[in-house]
Amino acid sequence: MIFSFGEPIILILLLIVPFIIYFYKIYIKKKKQNAIKFSSIKTIKQVSPNKNIRLHLPFILILTAIILIIIGLADPNIPLKTTKKGVNVVLVLDDSGSMAATDYKPTRLDVAKESAKILINSLKQKDNVGIIIFESGATTASYLTPFKNKAIEKLEAIEQKQGRTAIGDGLSLAVDMAISIPNKKKVIILLSDGVNNAGVINPQESTEFAKTNNIQVYTIGMGSDQPVILGYDFFGQPQYAELDEKTLREIAEQTGGKYFKSVNKNTLEEIYKNIGKDIEREWENTSIKNLFFATALVLLLIDFYIIYCKYRIIV
Repeated sequence: MIFSFGEPIILILLLIVPFIIYFYKIYIKKKKQNAIKFSSIKTIKQVSPNKNIRLHLPFILILTAIILIIIGLADPNIPLKTTKKGVNVVLVLDDSGSMAATDYKPTRLDVAKESAKILINSLKQKDNVGIIIFESGATTASYLTPFKNKAIEKLEAIEQKQGRTAIGDGLSLAVDMAISIPNKKKVIILLSDGVNNAGVINPQESTEFAKTNNIQVYTIGMGSDQPVILGYDFFGQPQYAELDEKTLREIAEQTGGKYFKSVNKNTLEEIYKNIGKDIEREWENTSIKNLFFATALVLLLIDFYIIYCKYRIIV
């Protein structure tokens, strides 16, 4: 276990310990000399060898208490794998017209919403979760909240839109949300099944925005093993769903996240499970100074009992 200190400069006070020991030895030496000089039987007994432990124990207890108090004042900490303030997690869902495709039953959007619940339910109690949806633009579906059930209600209320795909806008708004509540860790999970073809902010700009704020972005490409027809154009030609994996992969790589490819409901559910497990929990330093203070107090009480109650040592 590795200790760290909130106020390490206070440890310099430990330098007085050798001086305390030095002056104590001088004191004991003079006391012995006085005992011999005045030939007091009582005093000689007090400093005789068989009384050494009884004589020195109070000093040892007091010195140990002083050392513990100094260490306690330096605010010792131990690392624990927890975060006091939790993690800000923002889910970003593509709500464009292509999410109405039925290769995922009943639709891509329905499966995306159900799968996202897996991640929300896996979050810790102190984590905050928010939801952004995007199509031709981006909007907030649920603000950051520690109440996971409220976020799930907002998630379930998301309705299918018919717009285009503004990945950059969605990511940029998610960054704004992630930094709205100060936390040590911020994570964005962005799901899209298309190509950025709308909005006012391009994916490169929003990626830089995320990097500047030290936000890790996980991206999920939602597609199929086979071509998916979304509809037909004016000339009767089929319009296929397109997935810009290159952009999604670049967003993840540049922000320290990961890219995942979903091809069906099962893989998407597994992706959200893995992301929930992959979110790193920073080591939080927990102060244990009160333990040192409490131990010092116990030693002082024992010392008091030995001096004034049990042995009645006069020093």
